[in-house]
Amino acid sequence: MTEIRHHIRSELLAAWVTGNLPAHFAAVVASHVALCPECRAESGALQSLGGALLEGLAGVDLSPDALSKALAALDDSTRRPEPAATAAGIFPAPLMQVLGGRPPKWSLLGGGIRQQILMADRSGSLRLLYIPPGRKVPEHSHGGLELTLVLQGSFSDSSGEFHVGDVEDADDEINHQPVAGPGAPCICLAATDAPLRFRALLPRLLQPLFRI
Repeated sequence: MTEIRHHIRSELLAAWVTGNLPAHFAAVVASHVALCPECRAESGALQSLGGALLEGLAGVDLSPDALSKALAALDDSTRRPEPAATAAGIFPAPLMQVLGGRPPKWSLLGGGIRQQILMADRSGSLRLLYIPPGRKVPEHSHGGLELTLVLQGSFSDSSGEFHVGDVEDADDEINHQPVAGPGAPCICLAATDAPLRFRALLPRLLQPLFRI
């Protein structure tokens, strides 16, 4: 793996550590942390800091039946936790968890570009993208935040070059047209909290069909 140069910014990492990041963004952050020793160390430090802060808080009195209620809830629980997924090829363990331990099921977008939508609701979306070498993604801006993690290959745009493990953090001030680099197809994990804003007419017309 090449050196990772584009990391998760600290405020997003802190939100992920505290469980305050929406699921689609959390999947990108967790996958990046699995690949990046630097962000893994920073997230561990944040967790340690949070634990120290909790230890310093004053205790609170519990109701007399708190223990019995907790034990009853455990007795009533019949669900078993799902086994944790493991990394597979280019896909880190957190992403394999989202994939249910199975390989991607690609849908064709056109021009050789493929996608699989992993999550999609009012809060945002998470998708895998497969972009052949040299292929351009239609030029677009954003209605909010877009996090894109490179899992294979590379891409470049007006913000620079992004290789395996790198994350592009694009907001509503960025207008770009990512181009897949030479060599292996570029496979990315991308999360957004608003639809993309395409400049050309045809991508705008196809946008509802492809749910981008």
